[in-house]
Amino acid sequence: MAEEEKAIGTSSAVDVETAMDMKEKHVDPTLEKHAHDADEAMKALEELHGESLELDESTNRRLLKIIDWHMMPIMCCIYGMNFLDKTTLSYASIMGIKTDLNLVKDDYQWLSSLFYFGYLAWEYPTNRLLQRLPLGKYSAACILTWGLVLCCFAAVNNYSGAIAIRFFLGVFEAAVTPGFALLTSQWYTKQEQGSRVNIWFSFNGVGQILGGFIAYGVAVGTAKHGSAIEPWKIIFLVTGLLTIALGLVFLWIVPDNQLNARWLKKEDRILAVARVQSNQQGIGNKHFKMYQVKEALMDPMTWAFFFYALIADIPNGGITNFFSQMITSFGYSSQESLILGVPGGAVEVIALLCNGYMGYKTGNRILCSLGGLLCALVGMILIVALPESMNVGRLIGYYMTQASPTAFVALLAMISSNVAGYTKKTTVAALYLIGYCTGNIIGPQTFRPKDAPRYIPAEITIIVCIGVSMCIMLFVYWWYVKENRRKEEIRSRPDYVRLQNQGFLDLTDRENMDFVYAI
Repeated sequence: MAEEEKAIGTSSAVDVETAMDMKEKHVDPTLEKHAHDADEAMKALEELHGESLELDESTNRRLLKIIDWHMMPIMCCIYGMNFLDKTTLSYASIMGIKTDLNLVKDDYQWLSSLFYFGYLAWEYPTNRLLQRLPLGKYSAACILTWGLVLCCFAAVNNYSGAIAIRFFLGVFEAAVTPGFALLTSQWYTKQEQGSRVNIWFSFNGVGQILGGFIAYGVAVGTAKHGSAIEPWKIIFLVTGLLTIALGLVFLWIVPDNQLNARWLKKEDRILAVARVQSNQQGIGNKHFKMYQVKEALMDPMTWAFFFYALIADIPNGGITNFFSQMITSFGYSSQESLILGVPGGAVEVIALLCNGYMGYKTGNRILCSLGGLLCALVGMILIVALPESMNVGRLIGYYMTQASPTAFVALLAMISSNVAGYTKKTTVAALYLIGYCTGNIIGPQTFRPKDAPRYIPAEITIIVCIGVSMCIMLFVYWWYVKENRRKEEIRSRPDYVRLQNQGFLDLTDRENMDFVYAI
């Protein structure tokens, strides 16, 4: 790749280049090979028989509105349930699960981590399946299955049963984040992707808000009127059944790609493909390409993403599983802690929506996302530094930590917009989420029972991790700026070769010198 430094470019119109055309134009044989293994969109565009399609601004806006109204609501709801379902254990931890399952010593910590062992074990296989199988249908199958698994938690009566449920919950939730990143890159332009990822990811906060109200309502209602089963089991049943219902809606609405979207007219399906041609990424390729895996493993950004996810999610793993217990350590009762967790979700929603808006307006997602990390850093310092008598200040510090996902989401959007080549994209997404899993496994282990109730060592660990994460984000910014300058210099050379339609040849971002990295 680098040694050839020979790029291929794109036109603004859809004009299909066949392998025969390439031979006549004496194009590099490597590129001819790509023409035989092009993106799925090429098959549809070949029906145009060389005709050009131009999208005017009004048509583009009309299509975007249709896509947003069909895709975003269900993606947002599912992602909110994704967060709520895996953190329901935190609410259950102060509603009697520890006593009923006889959780002693560090059993709860390991139960928290086991979700991520399942997630970690299945992350790469699920990314390969997301590439090989129909994207919408496979994602829906995983959603329905994890809802069913969560319902089964209500039947658990011992620690070993809880271990099995948490592990398999992680297995089936492993598809949602990489699947949604692929869907976003498939349906939206680079300029649109950052804000959309921030919107659906912000529903983590909505999930926390919903979970707080559900848990508080169940706790108060069962205390007042009693219940046939334990309150914590009701929480798992309610959230599991809601997930199953939303999974059925997802299956009906979300297609595998633009070409089989039942809510788009036939001519609009082709236009929906054409509008994302400028991404230089296509809409999907089912063939596994080993050279793209090797390129991903040699790309410094792959490892910057991986280590960011690993380090940044040590705090996430600890806080998301212990936030109810942290709030009780501030001097509040168990019931109060359930409702006091709600504003933390609101802070996350506001931080992510503001981050998405600012990133879109400034064209600089990476630097804007640092604001959330800085806010979280100040929040953790307040929790550690303030005396126990200033519990309101420490609670505010906890709320400030909920702004931290802005940078994680910015890098997730970077995988969507800055990694090209379908096999490479799924590989980078898998490694990013493997780092995420590893960090979330480590996180709960920093909250040792002997350090309760203040957990000072864990809180100091979180401060250090946030500081290192900020440094990694600055490195990512510097690298992409440098690479864009390098590519611009190559494109300005007199011998630079620009071909049409290479955006649908499933080229990687490093193969294609016309591919410009979003920052």
